[in-house]
This record gives sequence, C-alpha cells and structure tokens, in this order.
Amino acid sequence: MTANCQPADPSGVAPRLTSLDAYRGFVMLLMMGEVLQFAQVSQACPGSGFWRLLARQQTHTEWVGCTLHDLIQPSFSFLVGVALPFSLASRRARGFSFGPLAWHALWRSGLLILLGVFLRSVSARQTNWTFEDTLTQIGLGYFFLFLLGLQPRRSQWAALGMIAAGYWLAFALYPLPPAGFEYAQVGVAADWPDRLTGFAAHWNKNSNLAWAFDTWFLNLFPRASRFVFNSGGYVTLSFLPTLGTMLLGLLAGEVLRSDRAARAKVYWLLAAGSLALLAGLLLGWLGICPVVKRIWTPAWLLFSGGCCLWLMAGFYGVLDLGRCRRWAFPLVVIGMNSIAAYVMTHLFEGFLQKNLTTHLGARSFECLGLAYAPLLHGALTLLCLWLLLFWMCRRRLFLRI
Repeated sequence: MTANCQPADPSGVAPRLTSLDAYRGFVMLLMMGEVLQFAQVSQACPGSGFWRLLARQQTHTEWVGCTLHDLIQPSFSFLVGVALPFSLASRRARGFSFGPLAWHALWRSGLLILLGVFLRSVSARQTNWTFEDTLTQIGLGYFFLFLLGLQPRRSQWAALGMIAAGYWLAFALYPLPPAGFEYAQVGVAADWPDRLTGFAAHWNKNSNLAWAFDTWFLNLFPRASRFVFNSGGYVTLSFLPTLGTMLLGLLAGEVLRSDRAARAKVYWLLAAGSLALLAGLLLGWLGICPVVKRIWTPAWLLFSGGCCLWLMAGFYGVLDLGRCRRWAFPLVVIGMNSIAAYVMTHLFEGFLQKNLTTHLGARSFECLGLAYAPLLHGALTLLCLWLLLFWMCRRRLFLRI
C-alpha cells in the first residue's frame, strides 16, 4: 500500500525513509488528536486515572517540565532538519547550484512565516502578527539552517553550541524585575505556583529578555491594542534555540544519510539522545537553566532534542532497520503530507465537527455513554481528516513548500 503513495524522486539518489514519514505522521497525529478531547472525558470520569493521564499528556506544561504534547513542536522542527540533507542531495543531483538553492530556501522561509501568521489570523478581524507559531518559528530559522547545511559538521556543532550558550547568556545577563514588580500586569498571578526564584528567575514568564523584546518588536506591527504580554508566555526569539533543535535534526539526518551500517546509525542516535537529554536535565537540576518549552530554554533544547533523537532511533530501528512497516501505514499517510495535515487541522476541523453533529445528530455520539460522546465525535472527525489525506496520497497530491 505504501508504494502507491510514494512521491517520485527524479534524482533517484535520495531514498525516502519510511521512519521519517512515520515519525512525522506520529507528531501530526498528536496534534490532530486534540480533537479527541481527553480532558472532557476525564472530567466526566473523575475517578479514572487512565483518562486523567491521557488528558495530562494532551496539554502543555504550565512552565517547567514536559508532557507528550510539549514534544510536538520540537519534533516537527527536528524533522525539518533531518529531511534537509536528503533534500539538498536530491536538488544537487538535479543540477541546482547555490543560487537557486538559496532562493528556494529563502522563499520557503518566507512562505512558512506567512502561512503561520495566516493560520493564526483565521476568524480574526485583522492580521494577527505574532511569530511564536510552529510554522513561523521554523520559517524564521530555516534559511540559516540551509546555510549551515552547506557547512562541514564541525561548523554545525559549533553553531549549535554558540546558539545554546549565547541564548543562555543573554537571558542570564538581562536584569531581574525590580522589587514590587506587578506580575499581574503581565498575566502572571501573584500566587502562581510555577514562578521561579533565585538565579532561575531570569527565565520567568513574561518578565524575561524575550518578553521585553516582544513588547518592542510586536508593537511595530498594526494591531487592535498594544501588545503587553502573551498569555502563554510564548516569545518570538525562541526561533533561535528552535534553530538549534533543527540543527540537531540536521546532524541526525546526515548520519542517517551516511554509508555507516544501519545498526551503527541507531546506536549513534541513542547515544547522542542520551547525552543531550541528560545534559538538559542536569542544567535544570543544578539551577543553571530551567527546562521550559514555552521560551525554549537551552536546557529545553537539549532535553527535547534528546527525546527527538530517541524517537528517531526507535522509528528508524523498527521501520528501516527491522523492516517492520505494515503497522505504520496510517502514520506514513499523514507524515507524507504533513503540511496539508497541519493546514487542514486548523481550517477544517471545526467545519467537520459542526457538520458531523448537524447531519448525524448529537445523540448519535452518545452510544457509548454521555461521558464518551466527545471522544467518539473527535474520533470520527479524525477519521475524516485521515481519509482526506489518504485520498490525496493515493492520487499523489502532496502539499510541498
């Protein structure tokens, strides 16, 4: 079945990794799976630890820490880096020189930024100029990733180190809020339990360097009211450490594309992932830098990067080394059209839910009990989205940027 969906590679030099598509599909499924509404089911079944666990993993951590849902954006960014060596090899084999390659990378960066802004502005009265969205963050760093992709591995490792160290130093040198700072005015309750103290306070929500940058930068764009804070604490400058995550993916992609033995590739991914994950945890434990996804601290870069390397090792080991692929077909369908899946989730999910209720009736989803109606409704919506992607796959319709 998967062969019928494979897009042709005119160069013939960049074989498509099933593991890459499956991992990407898994990530997109986690995002699309929000429609399953585990939180509502958990509320309706307050005594169930199982549904409470699923609901927890389907939400973002308030500040320090990590859930499965927090790994969606780093994984998507990481996989952009993994795919780049294969893309560059394919285009070079077709005779592309630096100029056309650079123009394509620049065009792709701009389109990703604008697509992210557009999806953030759907149903808004005016364009919502914010840049913390997954696509805009990738777009802001993609051209730099392309330039680094042309450099030797030593330069790539050096760039990764400079990004992590420089981002940490910039936050550490930015002065802490003065005594009596009104946290409530930046959307942080006075008794918020996740507020950091001591040296770690340099990475507190809406009182850090990146927040200060956004109070200047985002107000350069037209908006209904002056930007004061992001309610989730997300920031534009996190595209810099996100570039670090993409660089980790780039390094992993070069290993996967290399001629070393497949088993050795798995070992490299596992070893690199272990070192990165432990380094991130150690930075947090020592109080040097907290593990915060929302501002993409260097500790988060390393911790989440380690998780991504482990996941890549798992998918590659099972699918490309072990050749156990049949089970992954539903994920591959999503992963091969990840941009289409991303856009459809934002644009069509609500439309599908509304029409399923209209045409099937709200009571049709209560066959398993009222508590599970949101789950059944979401599952049917998710199936409709997957069938759309499957239809595109069978007709070789792939949305590429």
